[in-house]
Amino acid sequence: MKKMAFIYDFDHTLSPKDMPEFHLLERLGYKDPKQFWQKCSEYSDAYNMDGILSYMYLLAKEDPDMTQDQLVAEGKYLEYYPGVVNWFKRMNEYARERGIELEHYIISSGLKDIITGSSIAHEFKKIYACSYYYDEDGKAKWPARVVNYTTKTQYLFRINKGVLDERNDADLNNSTPDDSKYIPLSRMVYFGDGFTDVPSMKVVSQSGGTTIAVFADLDNDPAKQLHKDKRASFVAKADYRSGSRIDSICKKLIDVKAAEIKLHKYR
Repeated sequence: MKKMAFIYDFDHTLSPKDMPEFHLLERLGYKDPKQFWQKCSEYSDAYNMDGILSYMYLLAKEDPDMTQDQLVAEGKYLEYYPGVVNWFKRMNEYARERGIELEHYIISSGLKDIITGSSIAHEFKKIYACSYYYDEDGKAKWPARVVNYTTKTQYLFRINKGVLDERNDADLNNSTPDDSKYIPLSRMVYFGDGFTDVPSMKVVSQSGGTTIAVFADLDNDPAKQLHKDKRASFVAKADYRSGSRIDSICKKLIDVKAAEIKLHKYR
């Protein structure tokens, strides 16, 4: 059975807020999350620091006793857009009926441990996101992995080649014949919400795949601009319920890829 991949950013794509905003920042004493993000921006400017590293640094600095277990426990506070919880099973069944094995992946600048503790973590073949190195007492000490705008693209190629282990760079960079690729880029659908997803959207689009910009409020959302600039193939409200626009688009995409696979047999 041929494979197809649905690949998602997390914050503002599947979930309506940045994941620390649901509970973690409140626990750290922030009544308004904007105060934390402003502090991150100031650190980035003052020290020429990567924006993702600045927020990871500040979280660990302001909670020096923060442990992996605590971050995983934050996952239970996450909320999702309508229909997300049942989305994966429904899409899997639709694809399977058409002879396609659908796999789901996360490529996010959020924290992997929080996503791992979420109620939907089991739906993903692999979660690529930021993570910490923890000392012998389990406390977060240093960023072990950072996923930012452009580094997101390497994970597309890991999925493409089936080299899912982040530590395996040798096989990732080895030449692989197109007919041996685990999931062709042309059978990927990338879901994103903003300009941080542009590099990944470009890679997927230029390789024959599909990109979907999702939005909560189109009048105040970069998704509209992504579509206007032809960065995204489609734009749709972040409503994953059956019968929604994004549901209909994705079912049609599965139909198209299933037909292409069948036609390929006649070549």
